[in-house]
Amino acid sequence: MPTMRLFPLLLAVQALLCSHTTTARLMSKAHLREKQAAAMKNFVSKGPSTQTTVTKSNNITFSNPRAADFFVDGTTIPEVDFDVGPSWAGLLPISNATNETRQLFFWFFPPGPQGTTDDLVFWTNGGPGCSSLEGALQENGPITWSWGQAKPTVNEFSWTNLSSVLFVEQPVGTGFSQGKPNIRNEEDLAVQLVGFMQQFLEVFSELKGKNLYLTGESYAGMYVPYIANHIYSNPGQLDLNLKGIWISDPSLGWDVIQEDMPAVNFVHKYDSVFNLNSTFMAHLDSRAAACGYSNYSIEHVTYPPKGLLPLPGNSPEAVAGCDLWNQIFEAALLINPAFDIYRIFDTFPILWDVLGFPGSFEQIQVAPIYFDREDVKKAIHAPVNVSWAECSNQQVFPHGDGSLPSFTVLPNVIEKSVRTVVVHGLADFILIAEGTRAIIQNITWNGKQGFQTPIQDENFIVEGMGALGNMHSERGLTYYEVALSGHMVPQFSPMAAFHIMEFLLGLRENP
Repeated sequence: MPTMRLFPLLLAVQALLCSHTTTARLMSKAHLREKQAAAMKNFVSKGPSTQTTVTKSNNITFSNPRAADFFVDGTTIPEVDFDVGPSWAGLLPISNATNETRQLFFWFFPPGPQGTTDDLVFWTNGGPGCSSLEGALQENGPITWSWGQAKPTVNEFSWTNLSSVLFVEQPVGTGFSQGKPNIRNEEDLAVQLVGFMQQFLEVFSELKGKNLYLTGESYAGMYVPYIANHIYSNPGQLDLNLKGIWISDPSLGWDVIQEDMPAVNFVHKYDSVFNLNSTFMAHLDSRAAACGYSNYSIEHVTYPPKGLLPLPGNSPEAVAGCDLWNQIFEAALLINPAFDIYRIFDTFPILWDVLGFPGSFEQIQVAPIYFDREDVKKAIHAPVNVSWAECSNQQVFPHGDGSLPSFTVLPNVIEKSVRTVVVHGLADFILIAEGTRAIIQNITWNGKQGFQTPIQDENFIVEGMGALGNMHSERGLTYYEVALSGHMVPQFSPMAAFHIMEFLLGLRENP
């Protein structure tokens, strides 16, 4: 019978396939560990770039006796089983008024042995009202205790390997900071922050005259340009030399541009991640076309720009039926309840977070969360009577932020800074890189509107990793797009963030 003749042949083919499959998958544990060890060698910081020589720094000491009140012993930080080194933390007022009740909480780290004492990096998270201690513990401080980690570990890519770093919980109403929030807009915020910095420099006077770099992410895309603009507009108020700014995944403009307009294109780019059904995708495509979103970037985001870019629907907010970002978010949660607007690749299980916010929503799996522990508060001179949360439950702008988007002041900041960097994680859904490109192309600085030549693909090269996204630099502004990173670039792509900071600080000649 024909089937009987084929049987030996089928057995032979099956044996051949099995032998190839087994060979392809077979890898000893020892061989696997060798590959893992080789890969991890690329994930160890070598300190500042060899492009520029950095003189090794000595530990900073402070002559003002008050500084001792803020000293943090790096061997006694709860749960941290390594010596973090000296740091200083606590509350300082936003003015020298005798009846001042408003105070901001800070944590200052001096540079490590390979860092420079010439610079001071200021970091703030966004929100508004989200704590910069998130940045200190999970992004760019010397300790890293990120989502899913069983315990804190040394951050090989801490920015303290480059410079002193000052983390400040601001504005008033954020984290451990004290007092009643009363700011109306970003100018009020800048005045209070500069007032705090003046008080900080009186205690830590050895930092006066340093080069200052303002950095932050998310809603700090509003904070940082306005603070920088205030400092540049009021020379002499602060005894520091402002040199440049970093804003990552920043809130720069209208929501319709940064969220709704690029949302459907974003879903198409990551179609296999969202996995939305064809009927819903057809609905989204139809609405995107009707709302003027589908070809917005093709028609308007040109290099160089053809003129000022229009607002879809002539409105800074999505008009009726065009709030597509929210429609996508709700649909994504139905398919993947662990969907994370800050890093779209996340699925179940939701990783635990020592700060209680491991994704789109707050989720406290272990209580109290780290900075709400009494022993932690005492170790860093935080008020023990304050219930700490990563993002404040009170409105830090009691009547809303009355400022125009920060793209209105960003040109002046670029023109007065040595270097300005805007960074965007390409896997961030809450603020989308396509929208950031549109905003850059709609602002005029140093005599021209937008970038004059197109942003090239795969030209952001990180040593040891290769191409990790896209980069473009013109007239004092350098823009980075980081592949595989979500909203918090220093957390999700620390090597890339470290590389970019080297450039901002002038330790790397080329971006």
